[in-house]
Amino acid sequence: MTRRILHVVTNVAHYADPTEPTGLWLGELTHAWQVFAEKGFEQQLVSPKGGQSPLEPRALKWPMLDRSAKAWLNDSASMALLANTASPEQIDSADFDAIYFTGGHAVMWDFPDDPGLQRLTREIFERGGIVSSVCHGYCGLLNTRLSDGSLLVAGRKVTGYSWMEEVLAGVAKKVPYDSEQQMKDRGARYEKAFLPFTSNVVTDGKLVTGQNPQSAKATAQRVAAML
Repeated sequence: MTRRILHVVTNVAHYADPTEPTGLWLGELTHAWQVFAEKGFEQQLVSPKGGQSPLEPRALKWPMLDRSAKAWLNDSASMALLANTASPEQIDSADFDAIYFTGGHAVMWDFPDDPGLQRLTREIFERGGIVSSVCHGYCGLLNTRLSDGSLLVAGRKVTGYSWMEEVLAGVAKKVPYDSEQQMKDRGARYEKAFLPFTSNVVTDGKLVTGQNPQSAKATAQRVAAML
């Protein structure tokens, strides 16, 4: 049976200051997409509002712009997918075996409190599907509650972009909150790699999370292996 993956991308194009652009960290999508494509999985994009998903400019420069991201940028069909994403209301969770939250600082604004994304996440998780995220994508899991009212992340091991990585990236003063601390405040058992910006994947049952952009491929590989 062909597996189906639902990738979640942002609609936000800037930090609180409109002159400071951000958006989807493209490599976090393309690395995972490539892994799933090689397995023959079907894939679809969804965003909180549907439509255009803007790209983080910093991810489109050397050394972040790697072969998979370049290939996506140069492929009109792939770029068309980012120009016309589905909205949660258009998605039936029963059609998907896993949901994968991509990152980029933009998601800190539109992922945490979107009821449509929360519904899809809850339904996929409670049906035995895999919930996964990479980097800031775990902000999309902060406030998702299961049918019994409990937070999905409470008591579960997770990783995601660390506060130290925010500081080292020079954006700590631009972000709306400390996502690492927010996870801990919700009872998640947050873990991070000893060295910042190194690949790190944490699995807790059907929950799979990667720490940073360097973790996207390994996160997708873990999800694919579990499927």
